[in-house]
Amino acid sequence: MLRRYTVYAVAALLTVFGAYLFGAAAYINAKGWVAQVLLERAWTERLHGYAYRDAKPWPWADTAPLARLSVPRLDIDQIVLVGASGRVLAFGPAHLSGTALPGDLGHSVITGHRDTHFKFLKDLRPDDVVTVQTPDGSYVDFSVIGGSVFDARTARLTVVENRRILTLVTCYPFNSIQTGQPLRYAVFAEAI
Repeated sequence: MLRRYTVYAVAALLTVFGAYLFGAAAYINAKGWVAQVLLERAWTERLHGYAYRDAKPWPWADTAPLARLSVPRLDIDQIVLVGASGRVLAFGPAHLSGTALPGDLGHSVITGHRDTHFKFLKDLRPDDVVTVQTPDGSYVDFSVIGGSVFDARTARLTVVENRRILTLVTCYPFNSIQTGQPLRYAVFAEAI
């Protein structure tokens, strides 16, 4: 009888733990999906002339839409946020402060999580088109020129003045379960 009770207790404990893990994973994906819906609305407001501070996706947000990023071949369409902090990246890809604005002259860097919004980076190929829509409604097409793995501790950003360069960055390797690792994967694209 005691043995049977122990088996039931272990089975119940494993079921609860499994449900917790499944729920945590579902929560992360659901939060990202709901955020994109709210960000879509805020992006529409931004396109209609609302200032950054007025186009926040929810009242307490510490970010706002900055651009729209799309990759037609992969059916990717995402809102890019201001400021690449950990809190912001939970809701979508984000622009790295201190780099050129997406679509402007210079080197623009957008970063995102490898297991959610930027999971598609591993599928980008040379000559793929990445389109950026800016807050004024204009579009800039970029052509992928390559990708590379680098160490974030030693990497330096290349300054570009007379061209439009877009770099998309995520953690690497894509299938790692460890967080906080120094390797990053970058896809480089140049305006067409």
